[in-house]
Amino acid sequence: MTFVFDENAGAKEFSLKGEQFKYLIKVRRHQVGERLGLRHPDETDTLYIYEITAIEGRSVGLHLVERQASDVMPKRSLHLGWCIIDNKSIEKVLPLLNELGVAKITFIYCDRSQKNFRPDFKRFERILSASMQQCGRSKMMRFEMMDTIEGFLESHPESVVLDLCDEVFEDTSDVQSVLIGTEGGFSSRERSLFGALRVRRLDTPMVLRSETAATAISAKILL
Repeated sequence: MTFVFDENAGAKEFSLKGEQFKYLIKVRRHQVGERLGLRHPDETDTLYIYEITAIEGRSVGLHLVERQASDVMPKRSLHLGWCIIDNKSIEKVLPLLNELGVAKITFIYCDRSQKNFRPDFKRFERILSASMQQCGRSKMMRFEMMDTIEGFLESHPESVVLDLCDEVFEDTSDVQSVLIGTEGGFSSRERSLFGALRVRRLDTPMVLRSETAATAISAKILL
């Protein structure tokens, strides 16, 4: 864990209790005199360094040592337009996309999306919060919803489409937004909307699941 989120971060002295105590002391085995990094959930670009002053009962006493500007994000920004799939599949790869540095995901209902699936943004943010504390990322990934691919393409005409086609995704130096389909890809109606957009595929003979494709293209662009 690279830092801990806590609403008291920034205070001169306070104590951590509950699950944070269990993790820091029972799992990570931190001792008196060691230092911890904390961030306030509403002020994530500042890292507060605390020294452990006491471990008593089920609480950890902390004293503020220093504060520093610390914005930990990748050099590039990537926006994914992701046609909606099962939340369970999304949740499995969210920590990976977070670690890679995806800045924003727009979830889109497309022709092959199951309409009973609806992203749970609050749950997603809890998953991301835990991931951020592990990997050190300082800014939360952003989410939004769109009802149609037409609406997404109108708002993001610069997007590159990831699909089954002849041309391989090679030069990613200018890519800022990628559109990814569901299991089974895009419908013929949706493909007719792509017009002059760049349509590319990953260089593999395998058929990738939607969440695998999202992770693979994010790694290719951001790392």
